[in-house]
Amino acid sequence: MSRVALKSAREVEIMRRAGGLVAETFRVLQPYIKPGVTTRELDRVAEEHIRKAGALPAYLGYGPKNNPFPGTVCTSVNEVICHGIPGDRELKEGDIIGTDIGVLLDGYYGDACYTYTVGQVSPEVQGLVDTTRECLEAALKEVRPNARLGDIGHAIQSLAESRGYSVVREYTGHGIGKRLHEDPTVYHWGARYTGLKLQPGMVFTIEPMINLGVPETSLQADGWTVTTADKKPSAQFEHTLVVTPKGYDVLTL
Repeated sequence: MSRVALKSAREVEIMRRAGGLVAETFRVLQPYIKPGVTTRELDRVAEEHIRKAGALPAYLGYGPKNNPFPGTVCTSVNEVICHGIPGDRELKEGDIIGTDIGVLLDGYYGDACYTYTVGQVSPEVQGLVDTTRECLEAALKEVRPNARLGDIGHAIQSLAESRGYSVVREYTGHGIGKRLHEDPTVYHWGARYTGLKLQPGMVFTIEPMINLGVPETSLQADGWTVTTADKKPSAQFEHTLVVTPKGYDVLTL
């Protein structure tokens, strides 16, 4: 038997509200993402909006007691794959920034990530960002009852690698609900027809992290920031979704 908790229609509607707030927070942040802004300022704007909406930032204080995450938003610039800590780094023309936002609203979590380009980026980097977004779109098309988690991973891996990019292995999508991270683990690579069978009521994230260079990662001394091993750029897009009787429904639109 699967250990994955199926969500009721009522739970899904609460999670849709949480996901809607995440999407709204991206819209509020977007005008601020330009050269000269610090990642700390983006974090401040996001936290203010989330709290004003009656929700809590999901990431602030998350993690081990001796080293909790210190920000509302993960701000992952250029070679940072995920879990970038907001600080004094100023965005500059040509950067990309993976902005990962989570909220806790009425007891349930919403979680999504969007990679923004800052001004004009190189064609090489634009190609990476576009492909990562398309990897998420390709993965979503695989979601339906009786499909397998391996179908999702295969869609991402085959598209990314066909264009010469690599897929991060160590960090994955995940189930989500009353806890930020639940079963199942959603790998972004894999073989078709393998892994857990999808059922209506499953809620999870798909969040491919795609690298311009090698797939290997490096965890920095702060215990959070993950960079590419070769310091080449990485992009990430993420949605929270629910499996429905006919397919899927994105909860973070």
